[in-house]
Amino acid sequence: MNRRAIAAGAEASNRVTTLLRAENLGKKFRSGEADLVVLEHLRLDVEAGEMVAIVGESGSGKSTLLHLLGALDKPSDGEIYFSGRAYSELSEAGRSQLRNQEFGFVWQMHSLLPEFTARENIMMPLLIRGTDPRQAGRRAEELLERVGLAARARHRPGELSGGEQQRVALARALAGAPKVLLADEPTGNLDAATASRTMQLLHELHRESGMATVLVTHNVEFAQQCDRVLRLHRGRLEAAPCFPTI
Repeated sequence: MNRRAIAAGAEASNRVTTLLRAENLGKKFRSGEADLVVLEHLRLDVEAGEMVAIVGESGSGKSTLLHLLGALDKPSDGEIYFSGRAYSELSEAGRSQLRNQEFGFVWQMHSLLPEFTARENIMMPLLIRGTDPRQAGRRAEELLERVGLAARARHRPGELSGGEQQRVALARALAGAPKVLLADEPTGNLDAATASRTMQLLHELHRESGMATVLVTHNVEFAQQCDRVLRLHRGRLEAAPCFPTI
């Protein structure tokens, strides 16, 4: 086999396994009369089934990066690809469809809709997708059972503890069987014991689903449990000292 064939084979393999890619990514915000550069020449590849932790100082741009990866915001420079498809090629409707069908989101604040029950909150992304309500309800019940909250299905968020709310949020993120889960400090508002149990559940669901997970966390112990740990520093990602390398 000649070098050209080998290179072509390697490129094809990379297209198959690299689920999420950011190339030369930049993001800046206007601050008064100057530009505040948050991300610059950033590169990231996330493989299918991989769990990547991103650490860094507060204000370093970790949440901004997740918003860009999840097509919730647009970069100032560079490109992001999902399964080889550039975000810049997508219409607003296409970006919305990508978020709804391929991504799951979990934030530090659970962001559950207070007027709906746990079951109804989990059903919501499926109903938006057009799933039959009965099928969406069954899926919600399956996930509530999986996260240990089957008995709390009819309870509204205000009737749940912080840890229970976050488990409902995690179930909601997984309702549509996403290929990528983006989690931004999902245990940040929980006590140590509840945070540890929540992370254990997150890892179990990650392994069971085969999805890729990008986790932003300040917790060193949680970061070390991931396949890779990257540090966001001065707008770029680098291997985190004392953590697994890229």
